[in-house]
Amino acid sequence: MNEVMVNEERGMAVRNSQTEMMVNRQAQEVQAAMVIAKRFPRNEVDSFNRILRSCQRKSLAETATYEYPRGGAKVTGPSIRLAEAMAQNWGNIDFGITELEQSNGESQVMAYAWDLETNTRQTKIFTVPHIRGTKKGNIPLTDPRDIYEMVANQGARRLRACILGIIPGDVVEAAVKKCEETLINGEEKPLIDLVREMSNIFQKEFGVPLEAIEKYIGCKSEAFSMRDLVRLRRIYSSLHDGMAKREDYFELSIAEPAGGTEGNVKNPFEGKEEKPKLTGKGAKKDEAESR
Repeated sequence: MNEVMVNEERGMAVRNSQTEMMVNRQAQEVQAAMVIAKRFPRNEVDSFNRILRSCQRKSLAETATYEYPRGGAKVTGPSIRLAEAMAQNWGNIDFGITELEQSNGESQVMAYAWDLETNTRQTKIFTVPHIRGTKKGNIPLTDPRDIYEMVANQGARRLRACILGIIPGDVVEAAVKKCEETLINGEEKPLIDLVREMSNIFQKEFGVPLEAIEKYIGCKSEAFSMRDLVRLRRIYSSLHDGMAKREDYFELSIAEPAGGTEGNVKNPFEGKEEKPKLTGKGAKKDEAESR
């Protein structure tokens, strides 16, 4: 009994020492980063221009914003990808996601963004249950990879909010506007081809038919404008990042098979009453009349 208690105390001592070493190392790294940030402060004009130049890349502009309906209104804003690009180009910002604890089927996670130059910090601590919701109910997650992906997905949204709380709002608005200009003016293909490609992507990745897209936009695909295409790209970013479901945008109906099913075949004799069979004299009389 005493040996077990001694071993447990030794294990706790080792864990505590490892935790203290990790905390001390992180503190030293932060202190060094703050010293470097003070020694090499950002040039806000250059940082702003770097952000705008990055928004001229078509690959970033296509995923720069999201859009989803909420309470009868349309909610739009910068996506996770654009927030990360702005933080990288603004400079002297430490941002990321840290899993603090994992126990009892859930993870305690912290998302943060820290401006090392001005010592401005945004932090969000939240809980991520190891559960995936499906139409058949909640499914507990046990695979470490599934848990990691769930934590990363939930943490990315909080991380975006932290970054947007650090970078000035006028810089964010200018970046979003520049991305929209890139999408509108930077296309070489005809608009009809771009619409066809986008509709194929929605059909392949999310099972959304072209008819549902046309109903959402309010006109036939041949009449789509470039701004309609930008809206579809925002919706794609929202669905891809898991911020919304396809049912939030589109009215989807289950299509019937082309040839029908056995359960849908109509019985030609349904609803008709079968004549009662006659016996005896009635049967002989009926037979004579038929002759």
